[in-house]
Amino acid sequence: MIQISILGCGWLGLPLAKKLIEKGNSVNGSTTSENKLSILKDAGINPFLVILSDPEASGEETLESDNVSETINDFLAESEILIIDIPPKLRANTDSSRKIFVEKIETLIPFIEKSTIKKVLFVSSTSVYGDQNDLITEETHLNPETESGKQLVLAEAILQKNQNFETTILRFGGLIGEDRHPVKFLAGKENLENPDAPVNLIHQNDCIQIIEKIIRQSKWNEVFNAVAPFHPTRQDYYTQKAKEQNLILPKFSIEKSNIKKVISSKKIESVLSYKFKIENY
Repeated sequence: MIQISILGCGWLGLPLAKKLIEKGNSVNGSTTSENKLSILKDAGINPFLVILSDPEASGEETLESDNVSETINDFLAESEILIIDIPPKLRANTDSSRKIFVEKIETLIPFIEKSTIKKVLFVSSTSVYGDQNDLITEETHLNPETESGKQLVLAEAILQKNQNFETTILRFGGLIGEDRHPVKFLAGKENLENPDAPVNLIHQNDCIQIIEKIIRQSKWNEVFNAVAPFHPTRQDYYTQKAKEQNLILPKFSIEKSNIKKVISSKKIESVLSYKFKIENY
């Protein structure tokens, strides 16, 4: 049995924790909502309320609180592996000079260093590559265009350079699942860009199984892209999905730019011997 701490038991973290427990592991899980503590506990997770807040937004240095520090220490205590699964969630008016998400990771580092954590798995995003007309591998130069992508790149580097623990970076494509699909947002929209651009998606089930394999096979100090090898065009894919779900068909503009970026997951398929469950897509 391995004890694992999951920072962020949300859309992915909660079912991941349940699967890891099912496999015989003990899991400490964090949430930022007091109402969710009972949900974690009922799932067999050791629940912790951990809020890595933005001091300027809250008006207080939250992590300087002795109680908060003690909670984080307890959350990490006795665990060998830490999974960080907290999205940047940056405000639209964020000043790019204030690295809110990066500051959260930097504040967390000293707690990890003095804990029993030896392995860190950081859930990142393929947004770190930006929009490129190319086949993207783990060796592709990072060129983020969004603020969240830029902060993910900085956070990755901070974790990777720390010699107190081993870090694996897992870059997911667009996340989908039974209760989460971009077609619901695109349905009925008009003049959508990039009709011929390939989709780069990954299902929640694949996300969970890949993380489980990384832990089971002890693949640390690695970087993996995780996108299903299934790349129909945006227009074909979302039109078909809208039909399947009886939604208003989205309309694409052929005059809008086309970014033909394809994310390769050949490394994850080879190193982990992983086969994506593309029938879910």
